[in-house]
Amino acid sequence: MDGTGSTSRKRLFIGLIGGTCALVCAFLVLLWVVPYVGLRNIHPLAPWVLGGALGILLLLVLWASLGLLLSIVVKRPLPLVGRVRGVTVKLLLPLMSLLGRVLGFSKEDIHTSFIKVNNELVLREMGRFAPGKILLLMPHCLQNSRCDMRLTYDIDNCRRCGLCPIAGLLELRDRYGVHLAIATGGTIARRIVVQKRPGIIIAVACYRDLSSGIQDTYPLPVFGVLNERPNGPCLDTTVPVDRLEYALQRFLKP
Repeated sequence: MDGTGSTSRKRLFIGLIGGTCALVCAFLVLLWVVPYVGLRNIHPLAPWVLGGALGILLLLVLWASLGLLLSIVVKRPLPLVGRVRGVTVKLLLPLMSLLGRVLGFSKEDIHTSFIKVNNELVLREMGRFAPGKILLLMPHCLQNSRCDMRLTYDIDNCRRCGLCPIAGLLELRDRYGVHLAIATGGTIARRIVVQKRPGIIIAVACYRDLSSGIQDTYPLPVFGVLNERPNGPCLDTTVPVDRLEYALQRFLKP
């Protein structure tokens, strides 16, 4: 299911996180070098105390970045990388986005590469769950824009007319016994997560909402599926149901 596009996105993610790590480390070294002369006038040991503190920070940045990169390359979980993944994703993704924009990459390319790598890590690190611990979280833009039924608070209000993907998603829910919900934004999504208390979320959204949702819900794992936008963003979007079913079968207990 990967293909050439997935490989290029993974390479983009690896290149950006490596460049971001190098910039952060260079900044930490600079913080030590610049005040070196002034600190000696305060106390002879002051530069070395500051250097030791910055050295520890530098090692933490290297540990987090290299741990994630090795996990991507080796394609299997590594000791202590689970926690480092979250720290790296939450702290370095904004810097990666900035570096990528400076280098001429679009936000969509950067965030899509992040989602691709996140999915690989989630597939590699997570086990299987009971149906009641899996939440399918969908965006409201999947609903037909001409439909007047309110599905955010009760998705079973859907008439299953087949004019939008909701009917197929309800069939998946009924077949596998998992939770299914629709969110109109981050606040409602967080409320749904608190209510359902899932072990894993399989989320559908645009690249922007998926990447921010993955960050916001850590350490709760999120497997992201990009929606399809034949009519532009936020209007009558669709979702490849076969990809959702593939993810469900991967994470469901036999």
